[in-house]
Amino acid sequence: MSRTIEEIVSSSLRRVRRDTNVSLAFAGMVKGRSTVHLQHFEGETKGVIDGVSIEVGHGLGGRVVALRRPMVVDDYLETPRISHRYNDIIEQEELRAMMAAPVIVDRVPIAVIYGALHTPRLIGDRMLDTLASEARAIEQEIASARALLEYDAHSPDKDLRNRVTAAFARLRQLVEDVDDQRLSGELTDIIEMLTAETDAKSMSTNITAREQDVLAFVALGYPNARIADSLGLTVNTVKGYMKGIMHKLGASSRLEAVVLARSAGLLP
Repeated sequence: MSRTIEEIVSSSLRRVRRDTNVSLAFAGMVKGRSTVHLQHFEGETKGVIDGVSIEVGHGLGGRVVALRRPMVVDDYLETPRISHRYNDIIEQEELRAMMAAPVIVDRVPIAVIYGALHTPRLIGDRMLDTLASEARAIEQEIASARALLEYDAHSPDKDLRNRVTAAFARLRQLVEDVDDQRLSGELTDIIEMLTAETDAKSMSTNITAREQDVLAFVALGYPNARIADSLGLTVNTVKGYMKGIMHKLGASSRLEAVVLARSAGLLP
């Protein structure tokens, strides 16, 4: 149910282009420890840059991987902050102002995401912050997906648990939709039967019904966009719910939130 790294990165690039109005958003996947392979493009490209391998330490992307922090250049062709090994490629693509941010998972750079413009200009903090935030979002989703896969690999009843969790999520939606009070009460009774009574149950008093709905879909490995679609919410609203959930549960990741929620009897 979790998305591939390519799907996660592509979705992020679409948001970068939409939210910053850059001419081109693209990504480079780190191969081994020495190169960044440019791929995944959102916006018009002449095709020259597609598939190019950037050496770590060189160009903007290679520099970002080496330093492990975002960077911005107002004019790629003229800036003294990077090497100019790839100027010919950038010039053929007619790109000038550019920003890049590394994606780091488990302390290892795995990708770089870029935003580029066709003219030299000052790229402000807001645009760079948007790019950096997307890089952090990619890191979180990839780390969560990996953790969920590892968690599932050690769970002999993972398929049954996922089916029960999916049924739980659907039942919670039905309770919201039905007008019949008697039927709503019966559905609520079934929902309570699916959650365990534990000593940690007191923790659940701080979690709202909507947050519990969000948690159910997080447990199924849904990314924020899919949760938003399922519940009729915006992605930002889902992010707000997740921030509140993790704070209330004392969780540092989505996986930890799911584990703690199950221990608290919030999820089956």
